[in-house]
Amino acid sequence: MGVLFAIELGALVAVAYWGFTRDLATPLTWLLGLGAPLVLAALWGLCGSPKARYKVRGAGRVGFEAVWFGAGVAALVVAGAYDWALVLALVCAVSKTLAVIWRQ
Repeated sequence: MGVLFAIELGALVAVAYWGFTRDLATPLTWLLGLGAPLVLAALWGLCGSPKARYKVRGAGRVGFEAVWFGAGVAALVVAGAYDWALVLALVCAVSKTLAVIWRQ
């Protein structure tokens, strides 16, 4: 559970980093840097968290998490942080594979 929480935070930080590193006017970078992680957090709260209002299960859960964590990886790639994108992708893949193996 600790690793899952860490990669959730990693995805949120990645999206915030993407937003703050855009070459835009300062108010827009703040909007993206703060708004994008808030949108992801809201989606996680609605569909991904253990107390989610709209729980997704099975293949829907796999798809949701692939898109959600993939957004963090994609944000790092677009921001040019390729090494960090690879690290986040690998940690997510290992964590999710072990969760399936251990039936968590």
